[in-house]
Amino acid sequence: MLGIEGLSRLDMQLLLDMADEAVEVSRQVEKKKTTLRGRTQVNLFFEPSTRTQSSFEIAGKRLGADVMNMSVGSSSVKKGETLIDTAITLNAMRPDIIIVRHHQAGAVKLLAQKVECSVVNAGDGAHEHPTQALLDALTIRRRRGRIEGLVVAICGDILHSRVARSNIILLQALGARVRCIGPSTLLPAGIAGLGVEVFTSMREGLAGADIIMMLRLQRERMNGSFVPSVKEYFRFFGLDEEKLSYAKPDALVMHPGPMNRGVEIASDVADGAQSLIREQVEMGVAVRMAVLEALARHLPNS
Repeated sequence: MLGIEGLSRLDMQLLLDMADEAVEVSRQVEKKKTTLRGRTQVNLFFEPSTRTQSSFEIAGKRLGADVMNMSVGSSSVKKGETLIDTAITLNAMRPDIIIVRHHQAGAVKLLAQKVECSVVNAGDGAHEHPTQALLDALTIRRRRGRIEGLVVAICGDILHSRVARSNIILLQALGARVRCIGPSTLLPAGIAGLGVEVFTSMREGLAGADIIMMLRLQRERMNGSFVPSVKEYFRFFGLDEEKLSYAKPDALVMHPGPMNRGVEIASDVADGAQSLIREQVEMGVAVRMAVLEALARHLPNS
């Protein structure tokens, strides 16, 4: 599971249907399944991510897997071991599934070529974050009953966002109209070629939007000055009550987290009645259970 790109529309719908079932499992008192009993899952995170790592851990444990979190920050990678060395070492331990997050685009695909088990991309550079896009789609579908025909506005730091790329591919495949809104410095060159509508004005971009998906301003990935200041960024592109009013009256607000309150979103909007942000967190565990279950069907039994 290296990306949304390459999945068919049927694959996407199947994973969302499986995740719907996983939501009900997670809401029971007895949450354990035996799908991955006897299997070993390694969470290999080269970048810190409490939310994604913990949801993959919970998902694996709910399916009965033995889950190991590999702390790369204190491992031999810091001492000069290459990604390929790490892959070879892990492969010798015979895991069944490896969940990988890496700061370089393409690193997860490279690692997947060096191991003999299933690999899930938990985010690689500014390339893809497939399970985030799936959980966003699940959240929208459960609240609205459909994705086809909805207008989804993705706003903010699109240039550095793997979440934006995965969502653009997935939402368009499922029939949504996708808009990208941000300052010109944070819009990738050629983004219109992905079939999205592009805006540099929140007022114009949010007009008629059903879903507003805010993105974190990823200052840790920026080399140089992409915005004049955080204050200016919030003034023009931060989602507050005034800008929310540009969209449809019943528009729903999303954010993949972690949020920079007062930078890309105001607290009253993030915590307001139109926010789906808490639901996204719950759907994250369900989607990751669905992905792990789908992979488990193809794991060798001998």
